[in-house]
Amino acid sequence: MLDPRSEIYPTIEYRPIQPTDLEALEKIHLALFPIRYERGFFLNVVNGHGIVSWGAVDTSRSDDRRDQIIGFVTTRMIAAKDSEIEDLFRYNSSRKDLTLVYILTLGVVDSYRNLGIASSLVREVVKYAASIPNCRGVYLHVISYNQPAISFYKKMLFKLVRRLPMFYYIRGQHYDSYLFVYYVNGGRSPCSPLAFVKMLVAKFWTKEDHCNPRWTRCQESNTLLAPQSNKRIIRGDNTRCHV
Repeated sequence: MLDPRSEIYPTIEYRPIQPTDLEALEKIHLALFPIRYERGFFLNVVNGHGIVSWGAVDTSRSDDRRDQIIGFVTTRMIAAKDSEIEDLFRYNSSRKDLTLVYILTLGVVDSYRNLGIASSLVREVVKYAASIPNCRGVYLHVISYNQPAISFYKKMLFKLVRRLPMFYYIRGQHYDSYLFVYYVNGGRSPCSPLAFVKMLVAKFWTKEDHCNPRWTRCQESNTLLAPQSNKRIIRGDNTRCHV
């Protein structure tokens, strides 16, 4: 365990999560999150079945735990048209294959907090998303009472674009969710001038786009969008719950 009073900082390296991380990954999730994830979720993570993930390890340890993960981020590629924020990309209606990277879970063990590990893990995700030509952003949900996480993603320059009422259902209680997006590869907020012009062009020149995006406010730095028809409730056994 890292002594927070120590002046010697650990050497943190980042690598893909692998099958040998299974036990540690389960333990950290159990300690950090208010919901229990199914075994199948962890097996998919460590085997890379539909999930891309990174782990943080402290290579300065002198014991056999120097390759044991002390932080992680798990993600999944999602088609933009299947996401809650599909309407934010209608201005680019000429592209039907746009994708997004969705952050499933992100966490760091308590003894390694405040060392920039979570920030580095998110940067790995952003770098990965930017390397995919048809990807337009990284997005995630944060439960409404998690103020440290909300502040963290704002500091990482994610845009708060939507509030989803009663998105989570945990231990008999409903909670709202905030949806954050980090745009890559030319992805833009619908309130940016260029995206707005493209949206208008798409409206008048495409036959399929019959519905206008409904934006309640138009300030790119703090846009809040009320969902129209994509309300979802995430229960405790759902692996897409990011808190």
